[in-house]
Amino acid sequence: MGIIFPHLIKILMPNKTFFWFFLPTGLAMILFIGLPIISTGIQSFYAQHDQVVKEVKKCDPFGCTVSIVVDNEETTKIRDAKPLGKFNGFGTYTDRNHLAVDEIKKFWNETESFGAFVDQVTNLPFYKALIFTLTYCLFVTPNVLLLGFIIALSLNAVARKIRGPLIFGTILPMIVTPLVGSLVLFWMIDSQGIIGANIQNLMNDPYLSLKSSKTLTWITIIIYGIWHHSPFAFVVFYAALQTVPQEPIEAAIIDGASRLQRIKHIVLPHIYPVVTFVALISLMDNFRVFEPIIGFSAEGSAQSLSWLIYDNLVNEEVILFGSAAATSMMTIIGIAILLAPVLIRTWKEFKTAR
Repeated sequence: MGIIFPHLIKILMPNKTFFWFFLPTGLAMILFIGLPIISTGIQSFYAQHDQVVKEVKKCDPFGCTVSIVVDNEETTKIRDAKPLGKFNGFGTYTDRNHLAVDEIKKFWNETESFGAFVDQVTNLPFYKALIFTLTYCLFVTPNVLLLGFIIALSLNAVARKIRGPLIFGTILPMIVTPLVGSLVLFWMIDSQGIIGANIQNLMNDPYLSLKSSKTLTWITIIIYGIWHHSPFAFVVFYAALQTVPQEPIEAAIIDGASRLQRIKHIVLPHIYPVVTFVALISLMDNFRVFEPIIGFSAEGSAQSLSWLIYDNLVNEEVILFGSAAATSMMTIIGIAILLAPVLIRTWKEFKTAR
């Protein structure tokens, strides 16, 4: 730290205006982002204390019995003395609920085929949640970008008199909170809801339910994610389209360029930085998918990394702070890995432009 700060000050001091402008933002980032991440990282190396048990002997006219009960007083004393828990190192990261190193070795040695090995691994809690999270990101993020861009292009071409109502209707899914939106859609696909009842009538199956199928549950959550996040992409793309210069477009029209060619060679290159920004924000937001799972009551069919953290923190017996912290740190690392290629490419382009 003693080396970094003088070097940083040396860079910023020639631009004093920028330094004082950035200072409040930098302090806020340290306070609300940096310190919580450090705190979470430290907590991830600790596990909850074991409960202290004791033997209790009860006697009655028919004899005596000995039972094992939790000694709440002693357990509380231990937890108060060491609130972080007991030091566990990387043990939490490698246990069955996370990377499951020992379990994977066991599966590899005992399973007869690679397919059986994959089935065993994907049934482990962390990997099951990771697969759903990555699948959600893979399908939602590109479709959000595509749908948002198409809507922005379409509304940018309509008459100005009707743009206002159309824009309001388009951003409505973004105004509705994720939990409320997912609950509404959940009630719609329920067997008593509009969509669910019509599907049962269409298939002539009174027992058919979208919620009973893991695949249909995943598809429903993904469709909801696209519906909910597309307005954000639309708003940003629509604003970016207003900055596209008209002279090159008019020249392209005179030269006989089609609408698709104008979009490909003029519009997209102009708004490329905005596309990158929307992609990064959408990817980060989608990687922490949580509300739709709760709203759809889909915990049995779909668990995300964020849901695992929530599940650890609402444990009825013991709140698993260390487990939740380890999952949080691996989620942060996962987001960093996903964003690294885009950030590296953007940085190289920035250096080249300078």
